[in-house]
Amino acid sequence: MGKLDGQVAVITGGASGIGAATVRLFAAEGARVVVADMQEDKGQEMAQELGDQGTFVQVNVTQEAEVKAAIDTTVERWGRLDCIYNNAGFGGALGPIESISVEDYDMTFDVLLKGVFLGIKHATPIMKKQQSGSIISTSSAAGVEAGMATHLYSVAKAGVIHLTKSVALELGEFNIRANCICPGAIVTPLAVGRPSPTDKQVAGLRKGAAHLHPLGRVGEPEEIAKAALWLASDDSSFVTGQALAVDGGITAGRPWRDLPEFHRTSHPIRMYRVPGK
Repeated sequence: MGKLDGQVAVITGGASGIGAATVRLFAAEGARVVVADMQEDKGQEMAQELGDQGTFVQVNVTQEAEVKAAIDTTVERWGRLDCIYNNAGFGGALGPIESISVEDYDMTFDVLLKGVFLGIKHATPIMKKQQSGSIISTSSAAGVEAGMATHLYSVAKAGVIHLTKSVALELGEFNIRANCICPGAIVTPLAVGRPSPTDKQVAGLRKGAAHLHPLGRVGEPEEIAKAALWLASDDSSFVTGQALAVDGGITAGRPWRDLPEFHRTSHPIRMYRVPGK
């Protein structure tokens, strides 16, 4: 018996990276899954892999009509919606603040924040009727701590966290939970910066970002998928409004091994006598 037997989920960005790992895990746990993604070839391949448990809908999450259509298609086919995982994303605008164009600003927030908003907006009426549902969104460690990513990516991901908390306060009375996941560096095409990264490029990410995490390595898409499974399942039935860090400890602070030698060396405690005592 799977943790999601009989449930139906929509996963945006489901054709690659974290999304693809989550699609496979949800299906393995008994869910029927809609793979919502812009990448038609990869999305169709994923749906074929799932057989009767899956279908693909091409979706640009910046377009409200397409997001709504994906959710409508889900309900028409399977009669319900138990989980939406707003996971679609990209790296966003690059460069110093004075070089960022308004066009890049708009696109960054359209994908990373408006896309999440639209998924929540159109899933909510279905879940209210059911009096149940789990809303999950992908934020980032960069949404928790500054200096981990580009300006607008970081701000948009912080917005996802706050939107999650705010929505959780509204929807709790309908037995709808809203949570987000804050990954650290994860081995995905987005993190590597290439749609189809080579083994050498992936190895470069693993080596270059490992030291930032107290665990001494980067994360795997399957590790985020497992967190999403927990949030989608009844195992987390009393959890809402949370930003779950699945980040190898990166938001906790600097790894002990990177601290100055003084802090890592044992020193005798000096006792000071208070004058007059």
